[in-house]
Amino acid sequence: MTAPPARQPIERRLAAAGLPPLPRTAWLEIDLDALRSNLAVLGRAAGPGVPVRPVVKADAYGHGAVPVARALDAAGADGLCVAAFDEAIELRDGGVAAPILVLYPVPVAFVAEAARLGIAVAAGDPPGLAETVRAAASVDPARPLAVELEVETGLGRGGFVETEIAAAARLVADAPGLALTGLWTHFQAGDDPGTVRTQVARFDAAVAAIAAAGVTLPARHVAASAALMTDEVLAYEGVRPGLSIYGLIPDGFDPATVSDALASGLRPVMSLYARPVRVAELPAGAGVSYGPSFRTPRPSRIATLPLGYGDGWSRGLSNRASAIVRGRRVPLVGNVAMDAVMADVTDVPGPPVDSSDEFVLLGASGTERITAAELAQGRTTISWDVVTGMSRRLPRVYHAAAGPVGLRTLTERRG
Repeated sequence: MTAPPARQPIERRLAAAGLPPLPRTAWLEIDLDALRSNLAVLGRAAGPGVPVRPVVKADAYGHGAVPVARALDAAGADGLCVAAFDEAIELRDGGVAAPILVLYPVPVAFVAEAARLGIAVAAGDPPGLAETVRAAASVDPARPLAVELEVETGLGRGGFVETEIAAAARLVADAPGLALTGLWTHFQAGDDPGTVRTQVARFDAAVAAIAAAGVTLPARHVAASAALMTDEVLAYEGVRPGLSIYGLIPDGFDPATVSDALASGLRPVMSLYARPVRVAELPAGAGVSYGPSFRTPRPSRIATLPLGYGDGWSRGLSNRASAIVRGRRVPLVGNVAMDAVMADVTDVPGPPVDSSDEFVLLGASGTERITAAELAQGRTTISWDVVTGMSRRLPRVYHAAAGPVGLRTLTERRG
C-alpha cells in the first residue's frame, strides 16, 4: 500500500497562519468548509425559501459553539437553536447576531434578559407558561419576548397536549410582553415512517385547534436531522438540523432510504488527531496500561497517544478501537486511561513509527476512515454521544481549504 502524502506538522501550519502552538499533541480539527457545504446541502433538501436553523447546543455537538455558530451565521443560516439559556448567552457574547431559539424552558429570572437580547424561548407546560406570562409583565411591549410552543405528539418528554394547546396559544397571543412566533414538535423515531405519520397527525390537530381558537398561526417546524434524510421532507416553515449539519447521518438509517443528495453531499466536520508522547519497544508478555487487560504477545512497538477518557475517548473503547497511521489501521491496546491510549505499531511498514508520526482516531487518512458511527458501535452508543462527548480541554483547530483560521484551547481563543 502506498503511503498517503505527509501532512505538514500542526505546529508549522499554525505558525504559517499566525496562530500560537497547541498545548498538547492531541487535537480536534473542525472543517469549516465542510460545515458551510453541509448547510447548503441541507438547505436544498429543505426546499426553496425554507428557513434552516441549525442546532448548536452542547458546544455545537462538541465542535465548539461560538466558532461554529459564527461560521453558520456568516454562511446564511436563518437562525440557531440551543438547549439552555446560558448557551444562548455564550453565542451573544461571542458576537453571534443570528436569531436564537432556546428549545427548553428558561427560568423566569431570565425572561427580561431574553427579550432584551432577542432570544426566543420555548414553552411546553401550563404552569411554566403561566410563570413566563407573569414575568413578562415587566418586558417592554415594543420588544416582546418571542415564545415558541412545543407540542407533545408522542416523544413523552415535553410539550402541550392537544387539549391544552389552544389555551396556551391564546395566553401568549394576549400577553403584552410576549409574541407567539413558533410551534414545533420533536419526532420520537424519525426513521420510522409509521411513528412519524402518527406524530404529524397529532401536530396537525394541534395546529387546527389553534386556528379554531382564532389565534394567528405561528411558524411551524418539525424536521430535525432524521426527518431530513429522505426525499419527502416535512419542511413546514423551517427545519432544525442537528447531527447532519456536522456531516453525520443519524444512526439506524437504512442507507438505501437516505436521499442521494444527502448521502453523497454531507461531509464530516470533525476529525481527531494525535502524535505520540512516547514510542517504546516492549518485550513479549509486557502489560500495557492499567489493569492490564492486554499483554504483548510478542516483542512489540507501542506508541502512547496523549488523550483518554478525560477527553471523551471512552474507556468502553479499551481493546476495541483502531487508529490510522501512515494510511494503515493499527489496534489500540490496553485499558483507556484518563490521559492516554496506546497503539500497537509493530506491523507498520517502513521506518519505525516515532513521535513525529500523526495518528487519526476519528477521520480519514489515505483510503482508511474511522467514523463516529464506528466508534459508537464499539462502545454501544450513538454518534451524537461520540462527538458531543469530546471534552473542552481537547484543543480545537478551525480550518478551511487555505489552512487553519482559528483555534480554541482552555487558555486561547483565536479567530
